[in-house]
Amino acid sequence: MIELLTVENAIALVTLTSLEIVLGIDNVVFIAILTGPLPDAARRRARSVGLTLAMGTRVALLLAISWVMGLTRPLFALMRYEFSGRDLILLAGGLFLIGKSTFEIHARIEGGESHRREASTRSSFAGVIVQILLLDLIFSLDSVITAVGMAREIAVMVIAVIVAVGIMLVFAGQVSALIERHPTLKMLALAFLLLIGVMLMAEGLDRHVEKGYIYFAMGFSLGVELLNIRAGRARAAHADAA
Repeated sequence: MIELLTVENAIALVTLTSLEIVLGIDNVVFIAILTGPLPDAARRRARSVGLTLAMGTRVALLLAISWVMGLTRPLFALMRYEFSGRDLILLAGGLFLIGKSTFEIHARIEGGESHRREASTRSSFAGVIVQILLLDLIFSLDSVITAVGMAREIAVMVIAVIVAVGIMLVFAGQVSALIERHPTLKMLALAFLLLIGVMLMAEGLDRHVEKGYIYFAMGFSLGVELLNIRAGRARAAHADAA
């Protein structure tokens, strides 16, 4: 225990916790989209269960770190590409995200409000949790591999994951409410998920994409959309005053 209380571990803990929160943004957005059609009470419960599962998945992968790192070894080669277990998982996850986000975007453009009512009747709590669990596994892999590169002690990694998920639990409701209130934000969130799906596919094909560029693009787009929302409110306030 005393060996854990070092300056190096403290710096690693703060840095890793911050990184886990950043890497968890896409997870929070995905959970917000999936839980949207559920009733309010079930939506809150699904968010809590989803993020708790994310934490459990990451902690379990950290405790099985030798198995996780073994996933990076090539399994077979196809044409000029070598595929590892990690590559196959990332490709499957990327395909799922691209398919899911494309379907949701198409349904919202073509179906409008009727799609929302139909989705509400189709969506089940168990089905949403299963989808969250599958994507948690995909998002957790990169998170765990990153953690291994930044800290030496498993305990430090586990604490960072628990703290990061705790913070995400606090703000997940606000993120979901914001997305639900503004249809344009929901469309933007779906576009983010489509972008992340493409990134996962590229990573699975050994084409590394710097995540900083992705998150900067997401942050910039979100900032512009929030300014649009604020400008819309200002116009409405001026119209009411007139």
